Amino acid sequence: MKSKKNPNLDVGRNSSIYFAVGLNVMLLLTYLALEHRTYEKSDTLVDILQMSEMIEEDIPMTTINIPPPPPPPQITEVITVIENTEDIEETVVKSTEIGFDDVIEPAVEIKDLIVEEVEEDIVVPFAVIERVPTFPGCTGNNDQLKACFQEKMQEHLKKHFKYPEVATELGIYGKVFVLFQIDKNGLVTKIKTRGPDQILEKEAERIISLLPKMEPGKQRNKPVAVPYSIPINFKLVESN
Repeated sequence: MKSKKNPNLDVGRNSSIYFAVGLNVMLLLTYLALEHRTYEKSDTLVDILQMSEMIEEDIPMTTINIPPPPPPPQITEVITVIENTEDIEETVVKSTEIGFDDVIEPAVEIKDLIVEEVEEDIVVPFAVIERVPTFPGCTGNNDQLKACFQEKMQEHLKKHFKYPEVATELGIYGKVFVLFQIDKNGLVTKIKTRGPDQILEKEAERIISLLPKMEPGKQRNKPVAVPYSIPINFKLVESN
C-alpha cells in the first residue's frame, strides 16, 4: 500500500540535520562568549610638541690684532783677565780631637777654688747616743739623764693632757703614736702622729709641741738631732 503523503512535504525528514546545525551554532556562540575579553579604558593624555623653525643667526667673525712680542735683548759677554799678583795664604784646619800625647791645661787653677764645708744634720737614735738631750732640771750621767728625761716627759703629758670634747661626744678613743725630733739646737721639730682619728692626732701633736727647749744631745761632743717616739693613750672612763 503506497503512502499518500508527498515526501517533499514531510517536515521531519531533515530534523536531524537542523538539530546538528543548531547545536554547532550554539556551541560556537558559547565559545565566543567565553573567549571574549574586555579591557578598562583610561584617558590618555597626548602631548603635542610643536617645533618651530630654528632661526640660525650668523655670528660675524672678529679678528683681533695682537702685536708680536719684542725681541729679547742681546747680551754681550765681556771677559776680563786679571793678573794674580797677591799671594793667598791657605787656612789650615786643625783637628779638635784629643790624643794621648796632648796636655790639657786647666781653665781654673786649683788654688783659686774655694771649698765650702756643708754641715750635715746627723741623726743619732736615743738608745745609742753618748749623751741624751737634757730636759730642764735633769742632771747626772747619761743613764740618769735618760731616766730623768722619761720622767719629765710623763709629767709633761699629765700636765697638758686634755681630752677633746668632740672625741668624748663621738666616743672616739685609742692610742696615738707620736714621733718627733730634738734637733741640734734643742728644739722639738718634725712631729708626726698616727692614731685612730684626726681629732686625737691633733691633740697629741699639740701636747708635744708644748715641750720646752732642751740641751741638745751630743755625739763625740757635737750637738746632733735625736729622734724620740712615745705613745699617748686616749681612754674614756665611764662615770658612775
